[in-house]
Amino acid sequence: MHAPTPLIPGRKGNTYTTPGTPPFYMDDTAAAWNALRGATFLEKLTLIGIERGRTVDIRDLAAIGRDYGIGIYLFFEKDLATTRTLEEMQEEFRDVPEYERPYVSVARFLQFTKENDPSFARTLEEFPLMIEIVAIGEIRNPATVTTTPFVTGLMPFLDEFDIDVDPTAQSQERNR
Repeated sequence: MHAPTPLIPGRKGNTYTTPGTPPFYMDDTAAAWNALRGATFLEKLTLIGIERGRTVDIRDLAAIGRDYGIGIYLFFEKDLATTRTLEEMQEEFRDVPEYERPYVSVARFLQFTKENDPSFARTLEEFPLMIEIVAIGEIRNPATVTTTPFVTGLMPFLDEFDIDVDPTAQSQERNR
């Protein structure tokens, strides 16, 4: 059992803890995942702030995915995000170049945006990109006979941005 990690400095309205790094005695994501309380993967995800319908800062999603070994994917089309499974999408688009698919991993999205716009990280400080959690599940790897938790989220559309509203406060209201 590890002590809760502190809130992320400088983030408004962060109502749950998201570790920047796993506790000092955890050398891998499996150990960090296994240290979470909860009998099921849904209980563990809830403990780290991942619940269907909740909106979460994209930076927090990236940290959660990195620290706990969770596959986190962003969808650009609402219909696909809400009517198709991640496995269906991966199968359908496996031969399509990564940046031409209607979804992308959060890590690759952030890497791409930072490489193409060095000011993107600074922009996220002022205007956090809030992702709506659409689905939570587990993907089975037939080669290793293991399962990996995954989260799919929906990217907001440009017309949904309201720069006069604090998106983290909006997230707190939605999740009460």
